[in-house]
Amino acid sequence: MLKATSGFTTERASQYLQQMSKHFAHKTSVEYTEVDSVAAIGVSTARMTAHGHQLSFVAESPDAEALAECKDVIERHIIRFAFREELKALDWTETAE
Repeated sequence: MLKATSGFTTERASQYLQQMSKHFAHKTSVEYTEVDSVAAIGVSTARMTAHGHQLSFVAESPDAEALAECKDVIERHIIRFAFREELKALDWTETAE
């Protein structure tokens, strides 16, 4: 399993997590609270966590192609939803488990 992690600091961490979760729920299975979210992105799993002002993302995938797709979906959506933050890209750290 491949894993990539990223995140950023924002005063709207929980708001963005919930907004993205509701959006993803229109097309895929999502379980979320105000502080945690798990969504199926193709064969991958996208996890989001809001702790205070920190919004964190974890993408878990069986292969590199699926991981790239999952990271892209997360990144495109958070950049769009968090336009006030002026995000250009997320800084991802990848690991193999």
